[in-house]
Formats: sequence, C-alpha cells, structure tokens
Amino acid sequence: MNCITLKYKCLILDHDDTAVKSTPEIHYPSFVEAIKKLRPNEKPISFEDFVGYCFEPGFHSLCKDIMKFTNNEMQIQQEIWQSYTSSTTPDFYELFPETINEFKKRGGIVTVVSHSQKSRIERDYLKHCGFLPDAIFGWELPEHQRKPYPYPIQEILRRFNLKESEALMLDDLKPGLEMANICLVDFAAAGWSHSIPEIKMQMKQQSKYYFETIEEFNRFLFD
Repeated sequence: MNCITLKYKCLILDHDDTAVKSTPEIHYPSFVEAIKKLRPNEKPISFEDFVGYCFEPGFHSLCKDIMKFTNNEMQIQQEIWQSYTSSTTPDFYELFPETINEFKKRGGIVTVVSHSQKSRIERDYLKHCGFLPDAIFGWELPEHQRKPYPYPIQEILRRFNLKESEALMLDDLKPGLEMANICLVDFAAAGWSHSIPEIKMQMKQQSKYYFETIEEFNRFLFD
C-alpha cells in the first residue's frame, strides 16, 4: 500500500511508557538504586512522585534541579541506569508492534524521539517489531538537541522533506507535548500508561488527541 492512505506520513514516537513498559521495570528501580548510593540518608522518592517529576519539569530537571546532582553524581546515576537498560529488555505494549508494522507496511515513516539510548531503542525494535526506525534521536545527543528542544522534530521534517501537518507526535508526557507545540506538529497523548489522575487530566486538556488504549490509536490511524 501507499502512504497516501494514511492520515499522517510520519509518526514521531516516544519510547518509554509509550511503546515499551520501561518506567516500572527499569527507570524507577535504577533511580532508586542511584539515590541509595548517592543520598544514603535520604528516603527514595515514591513511584508516583518519580512519574510526576518526569512529567513536569522532566527527568533532567529532576536530577539537576530537584535532587541537585553534581556532574559526577549525574555520571554515576547514568552508569546505574545503563546497567539496568543493558540487562533488561522491556516488553512492548500489546498491539503496539502490530500497529507500527502496519503503518510501516502502508508506506509510513517511523521515527523515535526518546530519552532512552539509541542502541537500546534499536534493540527493542529489532526484537519486537522486526525493523529499525527510519530515524532515532536519543539520550546520547547533547542536551540542546534532546526533547523537549525542537531539534529532533525539525531534523525529521527536514530529513524527510515533510510539512508540519504530515507528522504526528505520540508521547505519554509533557516534554513531548512541548516539543510538538514548538514545532507546530500535531500531538497525540499515549494514555495507556497513565495512572496518575492529574497527569491524565492535563494531557487530555492540552493534547490534540488523547488515546486511552492502543486499540483507539490503531483505529485512528487506519480507519
């Protein structure tokens, strides 16, 4: 089939908690371990608070502004996180690989903008989807080129010669929403990973589309 049958020519996908179930299995436990090592006299933050901080102001600000990690402590936190990501391959949400494969089969462009590392994203897609995304912008980029900065979307639009109206950003958290808004690209919220009512409400109010389930997202793309 041809991409003329699609609402959007390009999907710009978040990875963690949009495509894969990674926060409860990888990111939160690795952060707890880092806190125990770096702040042994402090009580680790709860899972709900961790998700809330990742929503706003974002994970980088959680480390630098709230936890006030030094550069050396940031490096230690990264090493612990990388140990978790290298040893654990998270599962994709049910129906997500099938949805993305169908989009690809119809001629769509699949890209990923994430705070995960590119090598991990490639591993996950090869294992669960059987292909590599057409472009990946991950944590290995300098800070000013990572989400929520506009560089990843601007580069995707430039690289694939796309208009803003031809791409859709899918993310579960606010940094992706902010990046899409800056770039004038439509935004869809991945509501299937939301468990905190305040986050669900904000994303519903601020997103152009909000999908409670991947089934809803699938129908939106192809019906």
